Amino acid sequence: MSQTAYDTPRTLGGGYLFGIPMKDLGWFASLLMGLATGFMGFFGATFFAIVGLLIYNAGGHHTVDYSYSYSRVGLPVGILFAVVALGYLGTMWAKRMGRKA
Repeated sequence: MSQTAYDTPRTLGGGYLFGIPMKDLGWFASLLMGLATGFMGFFGATFFAIVGLLIYNAGGHHTVDYSYSYSRVGLPVGILFAVVALGYLGTMWAKRMGRKA
């Protein structure tokens, strides 16, 4: 059976992101997705900051405390990701609620 353009799942554009219908999320799903994005940003940035500090400290420089990777890199990036994701998903939810009214 051959697939046409209508049979393939949507990945980008038209309100879909990797097959997830972003425009059809409710307020609770939007909240969960926004907070999950913030957590992913926090853990990803913290990981790369720890690796960067490991390389920096191994290079013979002054020893930098690894807690900076959490407080000065991971936390601001996580908050930024969460705010941007919640703002985007919140405006999409508000637009959909405005169209229904």
